[in-house]
Amino acid sequence: MRNYLKHYINGEWVESTGNETEDVINPATEEVIGTISLGTKEDLDKAVQAARDAFPSFSQTSKEERIKMLENIAAEYENRKEEIIETITEELGSPKSISENVHYMMGYNHFSQAAESLRDFSFIEDRGGHTVMKDSVGVSGLITPWNFPTNQISTKIASAFAAGSPVVAKPAELTPFAAIILTEIFDKVGVPKGAFNLVNGSGSVIGDGISSHPDIDFVSFTGSGAVGQKIMQNASERIANVALELGGKSPLVVLEDADVEKAARAAVSHIATNSGQVCSAATRVLVPSSMKDSFEEAVKKVLPEFPVGDPQGDNHIGPLVSKKQWDTVQSYIEKGQEEGATLLVGGTGKPEGLDKGYYAKPTVFTDVNNDMVIAQEEIFGPVTCLITYDTVEEAIEISNDVKYGLAGYVFGEDEQTLAKVASSIRAGRVKINDAEADFAAPFGGYKQSGIGREWGDYGIEEYLEVKTVLGYPKL
Repeated sequence: MRNYLKHYINGEWVESTGNETEDVINPATEEVIGTISLGTKEDLDKAVQAARDAFPSFSQTSKEERIKMLENIAAEYENRKEEIIETITEELGSPKSISENVHYMMGYNHFSQAAESLRDFSFIEDRGGHTVMKDSVGVSGLITPWNFPTNQISTKIASAFAAGSPVVAKPAELTPFAAIILTEIFDKVGVPKGAFNLVNGSGSVIGDGISSHPDIDFVSFTGSGAVGQKIMQNASERIANVALELGGKSPLVVLEDADVEKAARAAVSHIATNSGQVCSAATRVLVPSSMKDSFEEAVKKVLPEFPVGDPQGDNHIGPLVSKKQWDTVQSYIEKGQEEGATLLVGGTGKPEGLDKGYYAKPTVFTDVNNDMVIAQEEIFGPVTCLITYDTVEEAIEISNDVKYGLAGYVFGEDEQTLAKVASSIRAGRVKINDAEADFAAPFGGYKQSGIGREWGDYGIEEYLEVKTVLGYPKL
């Protein structure tokens, strides 16, 4: 049992001013694995004040000091590798291979990349007759989701630290333990007191409190569109800066000359990895009409490569994070059938032999048109839709015919066509033929997928204000 009944404020673990707690459930076993304290407004106020007090000195630390701090964090993060992997497997239900190769590695890469990006980052720019300076934005409030317990919180913290911005962080109640390990890492490497503060709690108390707090200068949030709207409303009352990374309904465009089996494997991988609980997952697979039958057969062929089961074993797909999320996914599968889509594989209920745990069947719908609910709304589970098209222009039109614009994917051989489709998709990140991830490249969305960018130097920029000084002395 992991019992964490304290918050981390001003460099110390302190008791909550309230007495409410919440149990954390292992979604693979449905058993309680620990308890956290639910913070109060008073706890948040103390954390914000600690960050406010730390701002004058932390914002003036040198670039070299921040680089060294980020490098030390990355090194200590490596030292905690096995514990981080074990923790994410337990609290999220992520299979060990995914916990290591995705969750653990993303957290590590964000800290190491922030240090690398900072080396060449210029906070002062000479523009001939004047000087442009980039100052820390101030106190940053970070609200992070449950689906990637290290990724989102690490990229936000790494960028904030690189910019000299003190932080107040609230991780998700469903997966809080990885953030607590990060906090222990910061404490061990000597992050200055008040530069990082962690308050566990509910979205309605701590989340709303962060987005509406008069002494928080910048709010960075990853999560649902509905909560993002509420955060914008709260922040607008004091004209605070906001960055949002929200949902997605990303297209995977399979071109006529694509390797069918390779593209099918990629399509299944998108709903298998993290049990499909990925905002940038490709959950609309656009296939040429002439390729429909062969693609469906390829999907059925590659699906056994992604077994569902105990995350402690040799499986690729674990459970969904909670009973609530399981119910939501089931309702979408039912809706797809009601709308007239055809079940190629999967369906409602749990996979055979998995009665305990929030496991869902990997589900692929075919005969889907883009105006169906299952093609327009983010399901956040192992469910995808196959949609046919006749021309490249039609594929582009379908790709963009959603309210989201987080990511896009294209598979094919002809470079001109690949370039045309990739440049025409209205999304913040487009990947061609499973290109490798680049942690220096910006990540974020168009339309209702968000505001602002994370990762690398673009992420650092979010935590800075731009100042023009006319007539600045040439020192």
